[in-house]
Amino acid sequence: MRALVLTDFHQLDLVEVERPEPGPGEALLQICATGICGSDFHGFTGENGRRVPGQIMGHESSGTIAALGEGVDPATLPLGAPATFNPVVVPPEQAEEFRGREQHAPGKQVIGVAQDRAASFADYVVVPARNVLLLDPAMPLPLGALIEPLAVAVHAVGLARPLPEERALVAGGGPIGQSAVLALQRAGLTAIAVSEPDPQRRELISSLGVTALDPADGPLPKQLDAALGGPADLAVDAVGVTPTLADALAATRLGARIVLVGMGSPRLELSAFAVSTEERTIHGSFTYTAQDFADATAWIGEHAEQAAALVSRIIGPEEAHEAFTALAAGRGPAGKILVRFDHDETDPATAETSTTVPAETEEARA
Repeated sequence: MRALVLTDFHQLDLVEVERPEPGPGEALLQICATGICGSDFHGFTGENGRRVPGQIMGHESSGTIAALGEGVDPATLPLGAPATFNPVVVPPEQAEEFRGREQHAPGKQVIGVAQDRAASFADYVVVPARNVLLLDPAMPLPLGALIEPLAVAVHAVGLARPLPEERALVAGGGPIGQSAVLALQRAGLTAIAVSEPDPQRRELISSLGVTALDPADGPLPKQLDAALGGPADLAVDAVGVTPTLADALAATRLGARIVLVGMGSPRLELSAFAVSTEERTIHGSFTYTAQDFADATAWIGEHAEQAAALVSRIIGPEEAHEAFTALAAGRGPAGKILVRFDHDETDPATAETSTTVPAETEEARA
């Protein structure tokens, strides 16, 4: 089978490797599409220290069930059925203790991050059968690759405890910020604004039916007041750098909830008084629970057309090195790039010319 191997930092090669076979309790998925995550191209450069040469990356995927290992019920996971997988793998012995907070399990592995495990930038991937989720057969199969970043956003938005009548700010209009918009809409909110400096990303955000603001146009609190009629009740920082966190603090009301899901910088400065004396809460968010992932899977099945707006380019695996190189240099499309393994041609309906995007607005999640 074909696989994209990180042969060295800044070098991704399409090579032939042996197709894996599922063991007991495992399933083999034939990959349709895998999305390029910010953590993937930061791993490509060696920046995040979580990927190593020789690794097959990839964790945002959709495909079909190709084979089942011993002990897996084909009535539950039928051969040929469209499916995705939750990349957060909890050891069976920790499953009950960490049910509902699987991302906290100390023994967890993340497929695509775990260095000793081949992942889904390949024609096939083996995953635990318990981590496989079936997709709505009526949904375009490549869109299943959007479920993982949406699950990140569903979890982050859930931590903010949103109410439908509240105003929300999203700092950053990259793939996680875009997913946060969908997650907020899923929660019933309509008064949503996104702060994003890149004009093409603002255009994509506007197509989702929310307000896109340019931080260069003036103080964000004034822009938010004009757009939504007042400060935000909650904010999602989908970038995770000092300026975006400062915006989230400045543009929210006293007592607001702020969720930090972007990982743009390992260290941040913040106004302590804007947290303590104005009683704002900052909540960290990373990955998701198994229920968050299941909820994201169900939502995309019912809102495929809305989610499709997040895909800017579909490429073949032979184009992946060039795409990773451009993304690592801060050049990329407004939305998500999917690497499609079930055909060799770029989809002309969704391909577009890349545009420059500031590197700090790319989120690194897994």
